[in-house]
Amino acid sequence: MAHATLTREAVASHKAPDDLWCIIDHKVYDLTDFIDAHPGGSVVLEQVAGTDATTAFYNLHRQEVLSKYADLCIGTIEGEKPEVIEPQPGDLSPVPYAEPLWLRPQFKSPYFKESHHKLRRKVREFVDKYVTPEAQEKEKDGSYISQELIDRMAENDMLAMRLGPGKHLRGKDLLGVVKGEEFDYLHDLVQAQEFVRANARGFQDGNMAGMMISLTAVLQWMPDTPFKQKIVTEVLAGKKKICLAITEAFAGSDVAGLRTTATKSKDGKSYVVRGTKKWITNGMWCDYFVVGCRTEKGFSVLLVERSDAVETKLIKTSYSTAAGTAFVEFNDAVVPAENLLGQEDKGFVVIMSNFNHERFMMACAVIRQSRSVVEECLKWCNQRIVFGKRLIEQPAMRQKLAKMISHVESNQSWLESMAYQMSHMSYAQQSKHLGGPIGLLKSHATRSAHEIADEAVNIFGGRGLTQSGMGRVVEMFHRTYKFDAILGGTEEILADLGVRQAMRQFPKAML
Repeated sequence: MAHATLTREAVASHKAPDDLWCIIDHKVYDLTDFIDAHPGGSVVLEQVAGTDATTAFYNLHRQEVLSKYADLCIGTIEGEKPEVIEPQPGDLSPVPYAEPLWLRPQFKSPYFKESHHKLRRKVREFVDKYVTPEAQEKEKDGSYISQELIDRMAENDMLAMRLGPGKHLRGKDLLGVVKGEEFDYLHDLVQAQEFVRANARGFQDGNMAGMMISLTAVLQWMPDTPFKQKIVTEVLAGKKKICLAITEAFAGSDVAGLRTTATKSKDGKSYVVRGTKKWITNGMWCDYFVVGCRTEKGFSVLLVERSDAVETKLIKTSYSTAAGTAFVEFNDAVVPAENLLGQEDKGFVVIMSNFNHERFMMACAVIRQSRSVVEECLKWCNQRIVFGKRLIEQPAMRQKLAKMISHVESNQSWLESMAYQMSHMSYAQQSKHLGGPIGLLKSHATRSAHEIADEAVNIFGGRGLTQSGMGRVVEMFHRTYKFDAILGGTEEILADLGVRQAMRQFPKAML
């Protein structure tokens, strides 16, 4: 039936199981052929047959469900207009606190310029159209990112953009809104937080996170040779994949405890790498591995190419296998000496300085994901009716929301301040001054995530433990926020790092 203007009286006459209409937000839906396919069974629909089911529907569902089944809509009630906002790709959310302060029209920021706003819009449109649909699909079935999406990101310079500012962006016109030379860490913050909105934690890491934390080390520490240029070009074009392989079963945050060895040949032209790595993000499909190894007099970092001497096995973790988390075995892999990053036996500085951007990215992500959870809770409290009242009318709920909002807003402010400092420091200065502060920020952000996840599940009840429906974002966050608390350095290690760095700069005159 074509869309028509209908009366409420006409809808009321269609109340039989074989002729079932209802009204939702002033629109009329013919559910006759859908009744047997309804995930909640037929009885629920029979209970609202011929009536205005708006309150009942929004007590259980979000607008996205109606969008999914838009073809069931046959008309609109005469003289009435829909009230619920239909979000479009790229749109900002009108929900209070759903967006950071700088994106709310009534507020100003000293950090963000027009190019940051334009980039935000472009990246969100891209994520809404291309990333989110695939992310949701891959998160469920555990399959890996499609080459189609990788190619699309490469064509739009998004792979390059996600490495942060640097020489690799020179001459690029990023999404037509910011020149590569002008791309700063505030732009970096923008793109990082927008990609997180796909709300699929396993796929979030599966979406080339390994590249984001390994190619940076290649760019900064590998000598400028044709071989280096070949690797960078291949990876940024999406033709080759790369990941970071540092952690081992015997050494996580304790990088100095690594057991994988790299023995140099007598002629000095190659190394033989032997050992294992564990929990390596994207390891299942990567062509290159940036590997931390023990060498004769210390610790070195090598770029190891996949070969018959490199074996990967899938590790199943709390989030989706879409991340491609792997156990990697190097069984006497021969590596050319030119694949050394930095200096031999001095690889510790390579890894430690590379951690800064990784931890900054993780802070961007967990703070944005925390905000998405706050938005979900605000929506739920505004629409869920219990004991004849909306949840938002209960003081206990408002206290929970106040706590969650406070964590998110304070962390976002700290994050933006850190991005501003990074934008005004060289790579070397960041390595010297920001390791501690970034560590403290990440540690605090994941502690906040712990509090937010706990409150959110209590607000949603059983739905907060269900992987589908209204509470799916909260369930995922509660199940996976610990990845951010562990990966890239645990909360305790990073908190200690922050204090130790501060103490190294403590003025002796104050003793």
